[in-house]
Amino acid sequence: MSKSVADKLGKGISPQQFVDGMTKNKETFIGWMEQFSWPSDEDRELFESMNNRDDLRCLILMADWCGDVVRNVPAVFGALEVTGIPTEVLIMEENLDTMDQFLTMGGRSIPIVIFADTGGAVLGQWGPRPTRIQEPMVAFKRDNTDREAADYQDNLAIARAEIMKRYGDGPGYQAEVIKELRELLESF
Repeated sequence: MSKSVADKLGKGISPQQFVDGMTKNKETFIGWMEQFSWPSDEDRELFESMNNRDDLRCLILMADWCGDVVRNVPAVFGALEVTGIPTEVLIMEENLDTMDQFLTMGGRSIPIVIFADTGGAVLGQWGPRPTRIQEPMVAFKRDNTDREAADYQDNLAIARAEIMKRYGDGPGYQAEVIKELRELLESF
């Protein structure tokens, strides 16, 4: 069955309203926004060329308490800003019905960037992390199916540490976000 977000179009808040309303991690989020830069002129040109399309909408499921939102959404906002694609933020806790349509390996992981047509039919989604950064969590979930296992929390901590290592200290990982969003947008 194809997914639809028709009932959510026009119900979210703007990216600026999200930033203005942040009660957690605001300085860090803004810091990553300020560090955003295009990996290449070609990338910027492709995103700018989306201005020619009026058939796309974007919803981003997120919350200010989430570290992956703080890391990844500034790059998403930076990329989408030049596209002209109407972009709305859905706060996860206020939109659990939508969140539960977009689970990651059975869990509520954010951010989830959803692209839809003007009627709300979902064309594609991205998130919660770039593929290379998400790999340790995919491996963890595959190898640790018993949440009650004695080593579950230790293994989870190891996976999370590897994720942070893959993010690195600077904004270099943002190029991966842009690459994956670009590939997604080019697919429809």
